[in-house]
Amino acid sequence: MTIERHGTTPRYSNLVAHDSTVYLVEVPSSLDADITTQTKELLDSVEYQLAYVGSDKSRLLLVTVYLREMADYDAMNAVWDAWLPPATAPARACIEARLAHPDYRVEMAVIAAR
Repeated sequence: MTIERHGTTPRYSNLVAHDSTVYLVEVPSSLDADITTQTKELLDSVEYQLAYVGSDKSRLLLVTVYLREMADYDAMNAVWDAWLPPATAPARACIEARLAHPDYRVEMAVIAAR
């Protein structure tokens, strides 16, 4: 079974696929944006990356959401709920954490099937 790596740097890969499973971590691109904008950007990127390797958002298995502060939980969920197709919710955890960049409000680790 081959391991595919996409967007690989010396430190990390943007996406890793093994057999029929896809792994990716996404962070927002607009550092000065609010939680709604950062979540939309992040989910758009997740959707694009999944499509790139033959998957889609209806095939999510597990998502871990990291929030800079739980005060953003409801706003992030509003974007998430509008984005996720009906009856396809993955297992999900949401954790408050100090993120790698002080302007990140959200980060997600995603596991999906192909």
